[in-house]
Amino acid sequence: MRKLTLGLILFIFAGSINSVLAQDTTASKGSLRSGTIDSQFDYLYSISNSFQEHKVVKRTNLDQIKANVLDSMKTMRGEVSSLKAEMAAKLDSVGIIKGELAQAVVEKEEAIAAKDNFSFLGIGIDKAVYSGFMWLLVAALAGALAFFSFQYARSFSKVRKAQKDLSEVQEEFEQHRKNTLERERKMKRELIDAQMGKK
Repeated sequence: MRKLTLGLILFIFAGSINSVLAQDTTASKGSLRSGTIDSQFDYLYSISNSFQEHKVVKRTNLDQIKANVLDSMKTMRGEVSSLKAEMAAKLDSVGIIKGELAQAVVEKEEAIAAKDNFSFLGIGIDKAVYSGFMWLLVAALAGALAFFSFQYARSFSKVRKAQKDLSEVQEEFEQHRKNTLERERKMKRELIDAQMGKK
């Protein structure tokens, strides 16, 4: 009998230790109050009783898992709407940046066009055309200067020759006048001599 009592005590002790260990393992596996939805369903499955081929779940556990699922869905919906709002804000930002980029491209093109063109007497002229026109004008002025310089040099040599010829003519005229005066005096003397000789 003593052996039977000792065996019964050992059996009860082993059963209590087994139930404590089973509770510890189920508690360590998870609970309905924390963890992911998957771990909560696994925990619910492990703590449910079996009846024939069916699992028997306590109503409170089922309500708890339902509340957890609904809470997770509410959180996810909030995150989805937050992500949608953030995405819409980012799309708006991208649209604004694209508009600013297009405006910057237009301003760049206008700046390049303004750099390459300018207004002269109210007419828009390209700088290359203006530069070509100015060099053509400089070449024409240089040609005109060369032509007039050549004409001036030619005229100057003609004037010099004319001055030389004039001085020669003046010298000849002076010589001729002196000769004429000399002849005139000679003739006057001869005339006076002739008149005196008649007397």
